[in-house]
Amino acid sequence: MLRPDQARKVASLLWEQHPMNWRKRVLAVVIVVTGSGHLSVSQGAKPEGLSHSVVLIRSIRQDFDYVTPWKREAMRAGIGSGFVIEGKRILTNAHNVSNCKYVELTRENIAKRYPARVAFIAHDCDLATLTVDDEGFFDAAVALELAGIPKVNSTVSTYGFPVGGYRISVTKGVVSRIETDTYVHSGADDHLVIQTDAAINPGNSGGPVMQDGKVVGVAFQCMRKAENIGYLIPTTVVRHFLADIEDGKYDGFGSLGVILYPGLHSTGYKDYLRVPPHEDGVVVISTMMHSSVESILEPNDVITQIDGYNIDDDAMVHIHGLRLHMSAVIQAKQIGETVRLAFYRHGKFMTKTATVAVNRPVFQHVRQYDHPPRYVCFAGLVFVPATRNFLETWGPDWPTEIPHYLRYLFRYSMELNTDRQRKEYVILSEIMPDEVNSYANEFRRQAVENINGVTIWSLSDVHRAFEQSAGSFHTLKFMGDNRTLPIDAAKAQLRHPSILAKYHIPAEARLE
Repeated sequence: MLRPDQARKVASLLWEQHPMNWRKRVLAVVIVVTGSGHLSVSQGAKPEGLSHSVVLIRSIRQDFDYVTPWKREAMRAGIGSGFVIEGKRILTNAHNVSNCKYVELTRENIAKRYPARVAFIAHDCDLATLTVDDEGFFDAAVALELAGIPKVNSTVSTYGFPVGGYRISVTKGVVSRIETDTYVHSGADDHLVIQTDAAINPGNSGGPVMQDGKVVGVAFQCMRKAENIGYLIPTTVVRHFLADIEDGKYDGFGSLGVILYPGLHSTGYKDYLRVPPHEDGVVVISTMMHSSVESILEPNDVITQIDGYNIDDDAMVHIHGLRLHMSAVIQAKQIGETVRLAFYRHGKFMTKTATVAVNRPVFQHVRQYDHPPRYVCFAGLVFVPATRNFLETWGPDWPTEIPHYLRYLFRYSMELNTDRQRKEYVILSEIMPDEVNSYANEFRRQAVENINGVTIWSLSDVHRAFEQSAGSFHTLKFMGDNRTLPIDAAKAQLRHPSILAKYHIPAEARLE
């Protein structure tokens, strides 16, 4: 095997003799040949050499039905991009391989397709790593190196396979903005994003965005209502993900679990909270139940510092050379690590240490993937947890189309829930028509309050309530509704097996 210096001499000679015919092959030799026999890491990979590193991802996806959860939707094919990183892994977007039945990879100018497996997936930051059992896939492959955050107004190049295709597409653009924004895949998680006018189209997702031969981001979404506005996942988020999975599992990004208010713009409010005139900060409105700061912070506390970063009146800090929301400090930490909070309470300066945790409200706002939805079916009544996935079955305009009470719960569940035993809200999602449940249709899609007097704090409580003796009738009460839904207990017991059989429901419950 040639040493790197020998490879460069050979490449130089071949280039002088056959500059046009040998160009791509020479670059492959220069980049790949090493003395160790391991996959090499690019030291500023040249564009021509990226044909060995950028891959086309084909996937077969089958989503879940969240109204009748024992069913799945039709299979559909998807196309995306990815690229080789150290450790013989492929980095791509989570949305390229979510709910997938099968994944395969292809490299430019190679006809063979390689089956791949999802090793780790992070829906909150839209990233995933893939592995390939056939290590021949990595022959001549170059592991791309991660760089830092690019400067605004600097030029970047996006590589990938937009709209499928068989050859790598390269588009150049300018970094126009760097800020915190919502990641579309989960629909609720906010992380740092890089905006560029480089064309990012379907199929580009998961491809590397390069500057000076190194990766500065991963292409992942675009703004549909605007021209030439695409977004990259910065390497700060990528590094957090890769560090997280080093222990063999993915924990996610943390938060403080607080509702904040930028009230100190008002000098009167600052005086009312007895905060010194020279201090900036953000006001705590409330803390999330069971959050890692519930016992640390109180309403009207004013947080002025987080881990030594000064917080301004917009809840912003200076980090990564940028002015970003204070959540960026939390997201730089792994789950279980700590941050130091400095704050004023009734005019008294205090400091406390908080643990970074995944703090989610009872009614989670994030979309769920890769796990069959849970349900309970009894006498044709189908009960599911209240999730964003369920709400989105109303269609693209679901925020305005869903019933008022569900919209209210979704928006304000963190403030509304005062029951510490509640794990989730439960919805009567569907009724499989039968004589035992006639005239019950008006109760569809309502949140369950209790069954047979048993308070419903989780889906498991539904299963438990129907197993208890109910007398002549099972009685169901719903939130925000004074009516009672009675179900004849003896008839329900008799009709239940035939309803399962008639509607091809494989089991009466899936609780995990």
